Amino acid sequence: MNLSGESIRAACDFFKIDPEEELIVLYDDISLEPGQLRIRKKGSAGGHNGMKSIIQHLGTQVFKRVKIGVGEKPAGYDLADYVLGHFSKEDWGEMTEAFDRAALAAARLVTEDAEHVMNEFNTRKGKENNS
Repeated sequence: MNLSGESIRAACDFFKIDPEEELIVLYDDISLEPGQLRIRKKGSAGGHNGMKSIIQHLGTQVFKRVKIGVGEKPAGYDLADYVLGHFSKEDWGEMTEAFDRAALAAARLVTEDAEHVMNEFNTRKGKENNS
């Protein structure tokens, strides 16, 4: 994941994708509660090494992204072990629902105005109106 910018750049070049218009990146975010979504049209890496790589290789911070909250790492855990590990039984149901909502949000970002999709999905988890 930390080197994902190389693959994203190669895919954009091969498929002639304009990252600022056609790319959507879905990724984990430890600053959001488990299952919470946050959609943005642009932004910094926010300390996420994979996003740093993507921004560096694309040469822009302007591309759509769907952040999927995984919660803060517990004390004593290594960050990589935490985000690459397994969800607790308590979080598993919330996360599978979040993955479904994230896929729906990404699909809608392809066909709808990003502001509209952001307004609908950037609420506290469980309060999205997915009509």
